Amino acid sequence: MNSSKNFPIWHPFTQHAVLPDMVHITGGEGAYLTTKDGRRIFDGVSSWWVVTHGHCHPKIINAIKEQAGRLDQVIFAGHTHDPAEQLAERLLELTPSTLNHVFFSDSGSTSVEVALKMALGYWQNIGNKDRTRIIVLENGYHGDTIGTMSVGERGVYNAAYEPLMFDVTSIPFPAPNDDDATLAALEKACKAGDVAAFIVEPLVLGAGGMLMYSPDTLGQMKAVCEAHDVLFIADEVMTGWGRTGSMFACEIAGIEPDIACYSKGITGGSLPLAVTLCRSEIFQAHYSTDRSKTFFHSSSYTANPIACAAAVANLEIWRDEPVLDRIAGLAGMQHEWLVRIGDDERFENTRQCGTITAMDLKVRDEGYLSNVGPKLYAFFQERNLLLRPLGNTIYVLPPYCTTQADLDNVYGAITDAAEAFA
Repeated sequence: MNSSKNFPIWHPFTQHAVLPDMVHITGGEGAYLTTKDGRRIFDGVSSWWVVTHGHCHPKIINAIKEQAGRLDQVIFAGHTHDPAEQLAERLLELTPSTLNHVFFSDSGSTSVEVALKMALGYWQNIGNKDRTRIIVLENGYHGDTIGTMSVGERGVYNAAYEPLMFDVTSIPFPAPNDDDATLAALEKACKAGDVAAFIVEPLVLGAGGMLMYSPDTLGQMKAVCEAHDVLFIADEVMTGWGRTGSMFACEIAGIEPDIACYSKGITGGSLPLAVTLCRSEIFQAHYSTDRSKTFFHSSSYTANPIACAAAVANLEIWRDEPVLDRIAGLAGMQHEWLVRIGDDERFENTRQCGTITAMDLKVRDEGYLSNVGPKLYAFFQERNLLLRPLGNTIYVLPPYCTTQADLDNVYGAITDAAEAFA
């Protein structure tokens, strides 16, 4: 085994004893990354689901350059700036009309932490201090900070940190074509009277295995929460910005969350930024001359001007270019390949939501720690493809500039991987 001294950089979600060598990337353009040794790698996971229009989109890069020469950073407590003001205004135009306030942060995990604190603070400040419990959906994943781990699935991701996490109520993931158990469990939990909020990834559970459920189920879960005055938190960190076929996943179900979390694609994948939007009632519960009711949250780089400028440029691309048409085209091309994969008996549970497809390779040891996972990753790397399977689950989540030829290459490699490992 290599000495730990050979790994001065400790990489995320990486077991260095199994993956000792990192791929050195020197550039990116469109759907491709360039390596130090001159190879071009197709980015089939949008660099962890953040890149939407492609790497180094000129409009976004130019906005970053211009803002960097004007204002790089300023404390956001007691101050504001044009990029944040413009971004907030445009976000409120795009998102449900019931969401009236924008809180900036710097990562998806943090945006969820903010949402949880908003929910708890709301009930505390209006005098209902018994509302402290959070309901979660089985197999969910919301981040790697303490609060987000607490509301995520308990397992290999967070087993070592169990002493730090708070207790939640988990309801079962909807069974195919049968959500009765899920809705009954949610109803029972809400009736207890101590629930502050229900948090869910709309339509697609990302790191939990790209698990998908219907818009109708999402709508019914929202209805249950409304009936019991439980705040509904939509974690759209991954599902937002077109991934599910519309700008936001909640649109497909026709629902409006009480609190919504957006990140990843908000800057087109160029810079870290996140926002948490909420209803006026939640803001008003914290609005008081009593300073103890202040919303106590921030990070040093809250609403960084350069990141906000990148996000404004991203929204201009959505406004000026046929992005939804590209998404529809990409989804259609993905569907054609998924039909073929679905006829291959070496795969099971083929599924799609918008631009996201997933399939489970039939192996003896299934799950996130399946031995086939690292083998698949290495196999795809040899084909100059960045695909990062979740154990035996292979998923494709590419930028919206992806072509038919790109997908032919990707799915051809997936078929060859089944030949080698199924």
